[in-house]
Amino acid sequence: MCEVRQPSAPPFNAQAARRLRAALGMGPEHVAYGMRVSYGLPYVTPDLVIAWERGAAVPSSPELTALAGVLWCSPGELIGRPRTLREHRIARAVAAEDVAHAVGMDLPGYLKTEESGRWRGNERQSLALAEVLGLALPDFVAVTGREDKLADLLHSAVTTRWQAYVRPVQKLAPVDRDVLEKVLQSLYQDYQGHMAATLSWGGGTRSASEAGQEFLDRIVDNFWTAVTDRTG
Repeated sequence: MCEVRQPSAPPFNAQAARRLRAALGMGPEHVAYGMRVSYGLPYVTPDLVIAWERGAAVPSSPELTALAGVLWCSPGELIGRPRTLREHRIARAVAAEDVAHAVGMDLPGYLKTEESGRWRGNERQSLALAEVLGLALPDFVAVTGREDKLADLLHSAVTTRWQAYVRPVQKLAPVDRDVLEKVLQSLYQDYQGHMAATLSWGGGTRSASEAGQEFLDRIVDNFWTAVTDRTG
C-alpha cells in the first residue's frame, strides 16, 4: 500500500503562544476547552497545550489555526520565521484555494507545488503569488526553490570574476542592476580580502580555507544584508 505523506507542521513559536495566553489571563485548561468546544478538537487537553508551550510537541496546521482563534491572534503570530511556501501561506492565514485562484492555478496543481517546493509559475503568476502572500524578495526567492541556485551563483561570483554573474543573479533575484553590481563587487572584495588577511596572519592554507568556507556558507544571508544596506 502506498503511504500518504502528511505535510510537516509549520514552525511553531512556543514562547509567543505562552505569552499571548498569559496576556489574556487564560490557563492551559481554558485554551484546551476553547479548542474542544469551538473548533471540534476533542482530544486537546491542558497537558497538550503545555507540551506545545514547552516545545515538547508542535501543533499541526488545523491545531495551529484553532489555537490562534482561541488566543485571538493570527496564525502568523504563532509561527516562527516561515521557510516554505506552505508556511508563508499559513502565516498569512490564506486558504490554499485563494492562493490557487490568485495565481491562476487549479487547486490540485497548487497543492502539488507546495508539496514539491518547486515553483514553476510564469512571471505574472509569480507576481500574483508575491502579492497574495506579501512575500519580500528574499522570501520569494526561497519559497520558489531558487535559493540553492542563487547560492551557487554567488559562490562563483566571489571566488572568480563577479562581473560575469551580474545577469544570472539578476534573473533569480531581480535587484536593480546598479545595486547588484555594487553588492557583488563588495562581496567579492570582502571574501578575497578576508582570505588574504587570514593567510598574512600566518594561519596557513587550512585556516584560510575554513574562514573562507564560513563566509561562503552564509553567502545568501550576506547577499541580502548587503542589498538591504544599499536600498534602505
